[in-house]
Amino acid sequence: MASIADLDTPAILIDAARAEANIKKAQAHADAHGLKLRPHIKTHKLPYWAKKQVAAGAVGITCQKIGEAEVMADAGLTDIFLPYNILGRAKLERLKALHGRVTLSVTADSRDTLEGLAATFTDAGHPLQVLVECDTGMGRCGVQSADEALTLAKMIEQAKGLAFGGLMTYPAAGRAAEADAWLTTARGTLAAAGLECERISSGGTPDMWRSGEDSVVTEYRPGTYIYLDRYQVAKGVGTLDDCALTVLATVVSHPTATRAIVDSGSKALSSDTLGLPDFGELLGVPGARVTGLSEEHGTVTLSGGALRIGERVRVVPDHCCVVTNLFDQVHLIDGDKVLETLPVAARGRMG
Repeated sequence: MASIADLDTPAILIDAARAEANIKKAQAHADAHGLKLRPHIKTHKLPYWAKKQVAAGAVGITCQKIGEAEVMADAGLTDIFLPYNILGRAKLERLKALHGRVTLSVTADSRDTLEGLAATFTDAGHPLQVLVECDTGMGRCGVQSADEALTLAKMIEQAKGLAFGGLMTYPAAGRAAEADAWLTTARGTLAAAGLECERISSGGTPDMWRSGEDSVVTEYRPGTYIYLDRYQVAKGVGTLDDCALTVLATVVSHPTATRAIVDSGSKALSSDTLGLPDFGELLGVPGARVTGLSEEHGTVTLSGGALRIGERVRVVPDHCCVVTNLFDQVHLIDGDKVLETLPVAARGRMG
């Protein structure tokens, strides 16, 4: 069996036991609070983990691109949610083909998106389920009011090949209560018009742990929970000991007593800090932070001790989802042993 010492750097290491534990913990929380779990595969992009999430009790998976969904369908995943506005003939035709293979649902937040879906999906016997996306405070996509949600829901119901599937949101971090109030109002507006809303889907790993049985949300779409990262640790979701993903790097230079350089720059660690003051930290090296990135160089600032040129270190990144998308493969590990090397199958898929 190969060991970490046999790997070239930079490389992604996934502690398999930690990832499995994170899956079980989230599923147990969802079950205890009456939530359906629909994990977002954007974090791992691997059928391997998607299947384990479903086997643990998830009702299906969430993908952000048609290309990702196609990869997951090819691997045998059968219930897929695409919470994205799908536009353009080429994408709509691919979506229609996917609808013929799996249980599929999508979202829309405008008349324009719905007109394209309605023109493409015309089989009343096999309608496409469409949820209305709601902007509950994130300031990204989504209708701006309950009345707008009702207008689109009625359009969906009137389209022969579409079926109203409920409401969907991606709330601003730390504002789950605000999102819940928004969705409660929207559900009431729909009910007053005679439209049932059995599915209300929300997302975001940090706020999932604050969800309770009194929430209007019926389904949750966490992504990062499977690996965790420094941002999630900062939000109190777990500790560094719960983080399954690290980047294996090599020290290639040590110009000063307080500065070392590793072979992992923005093309391995990502410049997406999610508001944190640096780009990552080194495990087992107290106070060592990645404070600067060039494309292939990572600058490590040391507050004590020193590293050796040629030494290998493991970096916990700020945002693991983006890091996953920078590599062609990941290595599942148990201690220093490499259990398996997997291609990041949904990486770079278009649409």
